[in-house]
Amino acid sequence: MKHRSRLEIISLILDIATRKDGVTQKKILYKAYLSYQHLKEYLSLLQENGLIYYHGEGRVFRTTDKGLYFLNLYGKLSDVVAMTNNIIIR
Repeated sequence: MKHRSRLEIISLILDIATRKDGVTQKKILYKAYLSYQHLKEYLSLLQENGLIYYHGEGRVFRTTDKGLYFLNLYGKLSDVVAMTNNIIIR
């Protein structure tokens, strides 16, 4: 597996948690290919910054509106970088 940046991992976690009914920590762990320790650190960071919400009753995580906004901006930035790389390569 290639080295992933913090922003790539954060966007992946937020993307996984966009399901309307939420997603469990275990599902995020497996889909994001993270160790338990790394996942706990990322989830803590995302919660502190209001990008993800933990619903204790259902024991699931959901991406907040702020998290969705981040994903939107990150996607646009990724598109710009990809276009730039495409121009440079030609």
